[in-house]
Amino acid sequence: MTAKIFRNSMVVGLSVFLLSVALFMGVLYQYFGTQLTQELQSEAVLVARGVESMGMDYLENLNLSNRVTWVDTDGTVLYDNQADPATMENHGDRVEIQEAMWGSQGSAVRYSETLSEKTFYVACRLSDGSVIRMASAQYTIVVLLLSMAQPLLIILVVTLILAAVLANRLSKRMIKPILELDLEHPEECNTYDELAPFLTRIRRQNDTIKGQMNLLRQRQEEFAALTENMSEGFVLLDQRGHILSYNSGALRLLGAAIPAPEANVLALDRTDAFRHSVEQVLAGCRNQGRLDRSGRCVQILADPVFRDKDVVGAVLVLVDITEREQGEKMRREFTANVSHELKTPLTAISGMAEIMKNGMVKPEDVTGFASDIYKESQRLIALVEDIIHLSRLDEGEDDLKREPTDMLELAKKVAGRIDPLTKQAGVSLAVAGAPFIVQGISSVLEEMVYNLCDNAVKYNHAGGTVAVSVSPKGKGGVVEVTDTGIGIPIQDQQRVFERFYRVDKSHSKEIGGTGLGLSIVKHGAALHDAQVELESTPGQGTTVRLIFPEE
Repeated sequence: MTAKIFRNSMVVGLSVFLLSVALFMGVLYQYFGTQLTQELQSEAVLVARGVESMGMDYLENLNLSNRVTWVDTDGTVLYDNQADPATMENHGDRVEIQEAMWGSQGSAVRYSETLSEKTFYVACRLSDGSVIRMASAQYTIVVLLLSMAQPLLIILVVTLILAAVLANRLSKRMIKPILELDLEHPEECNTYDELAPFLTRIRRQNDTIKGQMNLLRQRQEEFAALTENMSEGFVLLDQRGHILSYNSGALRLLGAAIPAPEANVLALDRTDAFRHSVEQVLAGCRNQGRLDRSGRCVQILADPVFRDKDVVGAVLVLVDITEREQGEKMRREFTANVSHELKTPLTAISGMAEIMKNGMVKPEDVTGFASDIYKESQRLIALVEDIIHLSRLDEGEDDLKREPTDMLELAKKVAGRIDPLTKQAGVSLAVAGAPFIVQGISSVLEEMVYNLCDNAVKYNHAGGTVAVSVSPKGKGGVVEVTDTGIGIPIQDQQRVFERFYRVDKSHSKEIGGTGLGLSIVKHGAALHDAQVELESTPGQGTTVRLIFPEE
């Protein structure tokens, strides 16, 4: 804009200069033409008087720069101070001569293309009818301009320099208020009145842009809040594999650091599985992959993004499927264990029943075989009941009603139930402590305490003891079962709560049990938001605590 103002100012200055020269020369040319005519008229009158008084002698002694011609009444040239009269043609047809002969004076102007000059003629009639004519040449404007070329060029250069300086200063002064405009706050600008509509439109546009930016920022914040709180990770790529966006979940699942702007996605992970998924999706193929990360299992869902059938990017979704995989593994193990545990008593029952069917049992041995069949069937029933009970705990026991339960009374009730087993094993069981209330499912709580006491009795020595302690703690409390039994090795203490896990399978077979007791305790505690703690020393005994939180 500054250059344009500068150019326009220079053009205006030059135009003004040229117009001024043209006007000045035109006015001067016209003025000097009129002045020349008047001078010729005066000189013609003076010369005419001199000729009438002195004749030819006056003309011969006359020294004038202008041309003087004396013409007789018939047009014959009698005298000319610049040419030989004998060689000159008759001047009777000249306009100024004819006007002077018919009147007292005459004048004419003739232009010479060859000499590029204009000649003024003034004629004055003498008393004898002859005519004195004065002539003077005037150069044309072009010739005058050419003759004045040097001074005009000097003036032009000076004019251009002044115009350039003034145009530069003017353009800077004009543009300075515009450069100082605060487009963020156009209403506060103090500038040209002509810019007011422009500033008003800028203000409106700023308001529109500000509103759109606020809306965009709000949506970005909402999107960031959603993505950052996702347990899944996502990565958005362009067609070249550069990262456009990602969330912290992706970095956490991949175990990667924050990538540089527009870094390649392989900077997050360079394993073959990840690279294969990226190459496939950028080729336009939807695919799934799996990554193993320090005991965690991550699934990759890769989807290409199309525009007019061309791949313009891709979306990678990362899902932690560790729990699902572990659950699937546990399900397979549980199915295998259940099958094994069910098969063992069923095989025994089927075998003994087949022997009895074939008449291979003596009458006196039938009672023994029937007793073994009853024992195995009871074991089978207990196993099925524990499996059903555990399944209900897995489902959350939504159909069971929660009610206030006194844990001291519940522990005494369990002691009564398990008394026949303690007498058979030669173990003493004692309940002590103070009551506290748990808002829970009574049947589940009773099953939890029963299983702890049952294990404490089964895995105890003859003459051993089992102590059940009920202690309030704040608005919650602790139920602790301590025995003097065989204890649990350190390497097995973390696994005893798994389904069907047994420390000593041979010993467990002798004493019975389904291997689900502590698993039921664990799930029942989770149902009541309680914690389970285990302390055990091999050969000395085991202590298990149920810590119930404040309601």
